[in-house]
Amino acid sequence: MIELEDVSKTFTLHNQGSTVIDVISGVSFSVAPGECVALTGASGAGKSTLMRMIYGNYLTQSGSIRIGGVDLVQAEPREVIALRREVLGYVSQFLRVVPRVPTLDVVAEPLRAVGVPVSDAQARARVLLSQLNIPERLWSLSPTTFSGGEQQRVNIARGFAHDYPAMLLDEPTASLDPTNREVVLSLIEEAKARGAALIGIFHDAAARDRVCDREIDVSVFTPGVAA
Repeated sequence: MIELEDVSKTFTLHNQGSTVIDVISGVSFSVAPGECVALTGASGAGKSTLMRMIYGNYLTQSGSIRIGGVDLVQAEPREVIALRREVLGYVSQFLRVVPRVPTLDVVAEPLRAVGVPVSDAQARARVLLSQLNIPERLWSLSPTTFSGGEQQRVNIARGFAHDYPAMLLDEPTASLDPTNREVVLSLIEEAKARGAALIGIFHDAAARDRVCDREIDVSVFTPGVAA
């Protein structure tokens, strides 16, 4: 479902004499449906950079990144947008939403984007918000007014609203209390059970051991960083 072949990334520091930094080189691995793979490695190894490349936020210097057969490296912008809407979900650490949009609509939006009726999309949103212990009195408010922990849970609910065939998870259990951590791990297990392919960054070792089938040490692909 997810295939990376000989992927490399450099950054050019234009304000420092156009110095070129080799970030990642020669990354190759694949993730099958129903599998969760953890990206591991020391801080600065390039885990988040690789995640952003897989989502299409960063361009690659070489190689291919195929999601459901679509090569993001060669894809047109409209193809990337369609892939994100229908195939590739991303649960980041930060909630980015349009201000003043109610929380219920924020969570339902991924389903509305693929044509699910409003009533059905909102019903799914209600289930997820309840599971993640967001009080119903807050559903009509913008999540931009919420605490950091509440925003994170809204972000998780939004990420799991649509049954994406592939998902990227960036620290999905970070800073969560034990109750909500358990909910998130269960959502990941449910996604695996329905056949989603997942890649995640988990600093929570116990969570990683529970939901991940194997690990990819990104340090191996990072020039100058010991594995």
